[in-house]
Amino acid sequence: MEPTSMYFTLFIVVGAIAFLAIFFHYVPFFLWLSAKVSGVNISLVQLFLMRIRNVPPHIIVPGLIEAHKAGLSNITRDELEAHYMAGGHVERVVHALVSASKANIDLSFKDATGIDLAGRDVFEAVQMSVNPKVIDTPPVTAVAKDGIQLIAKARVTELAKFRQLVGGSGEETVLARVGEGIVSSIGSSENHKSVLENPDSISKLVLRKGLDAGTAFEILSIDIADIDIGKNIGASLQIDQANADKNIAQAKAEERRAMAVASEQEMKAKAQEARAKVIEAEAEVPKAMAEAFRNGNLGIMDYYRMKNIEADTQMRENIAKPTGSSPCNTPLGK
Repeated sequence: MEPTSMYFTLFIVVGAIAFLAIFFHYVPFFLWLSAKVSGVNISLVQLFLMRIRNVPPHIIVPGLIEAHKAGLSNITRDELEAHYMAGGHVERVVHALVSASKANIDLSFKDATGIDLAGRDVFEAVQMSVNPKVIDTPPVTAVAKDGIQLIAKARVTELAKFRQLVGGSGEETVLARVGEGIVSSIGSSENHKSVLENPDSISKLVLRKGLDAGTAFEILSIDIADIDIGKNIGASLQIDQANADKNIAQAKAEERRAMAVASEQEMKAKAQEARAKVIEAEAEVPKAMAEAFRNGNLGIMDYYRMKNIEADTQMRENIAKPTGSSPCNTPLGK
């Protein structure tokens, strides 16, 4: 075979393969054949137009086949395409509708797509409506009236409510409300022993509060799975209060001591000032006596008598002291 004819044949083969690949991509023949065998009425032109609209036929056609086999003839191709282009999950919606139909649950296609577009798993919601979901709350810490801390764990059994799945609160709200109810129930108990002896009282009190109002779930039961004893919060608070009172008392005592020291220092300063004045006055006595001698107003015998009086007065003062007497000065001139 000549090289030219060989290249031409190879080109024809490659072109045919490329054409078939493009043809079966835009016209999924085998998917159409599968739909026909399953009893789903859909044409090759409709499959081709799906490709043009960027809607994957391998998602829409299996959904139509599943719905047809389950007896859901009211689901159309246009509805599934519209839901896909709106950003929904076609497979979840179809699974949910089939499951709801088998479980005799009234769920329309409009409600299912609305739940799916709201961001919730509609298939899981259908499963929860048949088999209630059990969730465990995180440890909830509360303090009874006697000051003992209790750590409780609850198990919540909830059922999905289709009418509230769009616009209703989720599981986080349910858990938060259950935790709040447990804290309120334990906090209203007179002592921790009553809670430990009768934990179902917490469940009954919490259930009576209607915690599932406005949520997408119906609370069937709340069971206390475990209760542990924590710290003695009351004693700790009393200790902290006593330490605070002690610190306040110490501060006030230190303030009074500082004021007393300041008052003592002030009195000492005044005493020193008084002594200084006395010493100053005593220093003037000799001067006055000398002046009296010079002026003839004071004689030598008067001076001796004055000294004898001073010595006698000092002796009497020393004798009157309780610690004992001290040697007295001998009066001059005797």
